[in-house]
Amino acid sequence: MQDALFDTHAHLIADDPVAYPPSPMRGTTAVTKMTYTATAEWLIGQMDALGVAQACIVQRGHVYGYDNSYIIDSGKRFPDRFVPVVILDAQNPATPAILTRMVREDGVRGVRFAQTLFEDYSTGWMNSPTAMDCWRTAADLDIPVAIIFYRLHLPWALPALKFIAQQVPTLRIIIDHVGTAHTASTPEMRKYVAAGFDPTLPGAPDYGIDTTIAMFDAMPQVHFKITEIVLDRLADQRLEPATFVRLLADRFGAERLMWGSDLGQSEKSYDVKAAMARDAATALSADERHQFFHGTAARIYKR
Repeated sequence: MQDALFDTHAHLIADDPVAYPPSPMRGTTAVTKMTYTATAEWLIGQMDALGVAQACIVQRGHVYGYDNSYIIDSGKRFPDRFVPVVILDAQNPATPAILTRMVREDGVRGVRFAQTLFEDYSTGWMNSPTAMDCWRTAADLDIPVAIIFYRLHLPWALPALKFIAQQVPTLRIIIDHVGTAHTASTPEMRKYVAAGFDPTLPGAPDYGIDTTIAMFDAMPQVHFKITEIVLDRLADQRLEPATFVRLLADRFGAERLMWGSDLGQSEKSYDVKAAMARDAATALSADERHQFFHGTAARIYKR
């Protein structure tokens, strides 16, 4: 019998651009033009067919910016299946009040912060005094914060995140796409190469963990999300995903790992995404697979 899945990273794309128009993020003017949709109704059907019990519906920032309307509306329509995770601007002084209202009135169960500019090496977007108020607010509301980094920024951003975790020790933190060099999406890899950087990704024995997320060894409140992006990057290097996931479980414990499909980021079918995840978990024990596929997410999101 296959494990029931909890997808922690599904981006919805509405089929009505008038009701849910594209919107840019801070510092940007362009939005990603989608050639496909991933509606709430369609995702429910896919989940039912593939044994996915629940899904975090995560705001697609490069499409909708900080307008989380479709995520919130979909969460209200399917509260037993969806966990809304919004993106907000941590540099906006109004964000703590906005997040508080969303959690108390709109059913939001998580927030995500993201750097918007590939060429910007600063960390003020995540650890300025204004941003720190946002992290503390999430801790007070008892919701987790997910954070996404460009590969280029890891040497600066990961130590900044460690500082945040030390300052707000009660907060549950999720590093999207693990936080090793394998965190780069295919479009980001193209940018990385165009900027003249070496695209080679680290492999055995430590897959670059020692120079990245090893700093969180003794911080159990920090969790790692393994997504299709990570599995794709491993495949690029002909590296075995199951070996990487096994290494993460040995180092951090499976109770700190979770799976996310990254639906709405790539055009792979949902069944392929689920199959990739199950293949990546073949070196885990039954209990570890349960944590990876469901237990960690259920505990973090209190579902």
